[in-house]
Amino acid sequence: MPADVESIAWAGKAPWHGMGRNVRDDLSPREMQIAAKLNWKVEKVPLQYEHAQSIRDTDQFALIRTSDGTMLDIVKSDNWEPVQNETAFEFFDRFVTLNRMTMDVAGSLRDGKIVFVLAKMNQNFVIGSTNEDRTDGYLLFTNPHQYGHAVDIRVTPIRVVCMNTLSLALSTASKAMVKYSHRKKFDVEAAQSVFKESLWTFSNYGDLARFLATRRYDEESVQRYFRDCFPYIPNIHTRKPSTNRSSANAERAYEVVETQPGAKYAPGTWWNAVNAVTYLTDHEVGNSSETRLHSAWYGKGEKRKKQALELAFEYAKAA
Repeated sequence: MPADVESIAWAGKAPWHGMGRNVRDDLSPREMQIAAKLNWKVEKVPLQYEHAQSIRDTDQFALIRTSDGTMLDIVKSDNWEPVQNETAFEFFDRFVTLNRMTMDVAGSLRDGKIVFVLAKMNQNFVIGSTNEDRTDGYLLFTNPHQYGHAVDIRVTPIRVVCMNTLSLALSTASKAMVKYSHRKKFDVEAAQSVFKESLWTFSNYGDLARFLATRRYDEESVQRYFRDCFPYIPNIHTRKPSTNRSSANAERAYEVVETQPGAKYAPGTWWNAVNAVTYLTDHEVGNSSETRLHSAWYGKGEKRKKQALELAFEYAKAA
């Protein structure tokens, strides 16, 4: 199985996944693209096959990386429009120029099938009376070179003390749509309008975090919460979870809830509980940092963290 992480460049403090090349914290989007080894293009080429010593055409296309010929996927439609990596970085040009964002991390996952760009926004919030428990706002741009996957732009808060991450999808009911289909040309200016929506989304998350930090859990409720987040599966064939028994990860979450990085800032609260789940997902669950990175942003880990936040809110309201 190929490694999930192909290339990464990061600025400032080392990211939680601990991989990649460290660069200056004042790079332009174009300079970050080059540093992350993402200055390559994708192209659609007709897919053919050989039979009976003759080359035959199909109605499909191979999506290839022109720098080395790597086939990224098979595209099943002639109106599928690839979004070039340079376009993804161009999205950030205006914000970096106006000092509203700085380039933070960029990379390629799964042999170029997923390209991501993470920029730090000039937005943050703190829990408590000190500035030590601070969460910074980031905007994550995901450019998948895969059929059936849309360009995705979302807010990603990162808690500084532990580098826990969370993805907050922007409201699809707003004028600033979060996902962009490959069936039409990507409009950079239209996509940049999502930034205003991102400020609103991050502000709401800050309000929710402060609320969770004021609601205390009891031992029975927090153990039930961790069982909900990390269900025990007694039968690998039926995949039916048990609510009466704790999985190893649920037990581990209970162990670290008051010892994890940053636990001292809101002890005994649902803010600690939800961060125990995100901490395990980002730093411990999985076989390696490479697999955790993909899972935490795009796979089971991302879904688990979103569900953990929603569940913590419900438990906190009842506390």
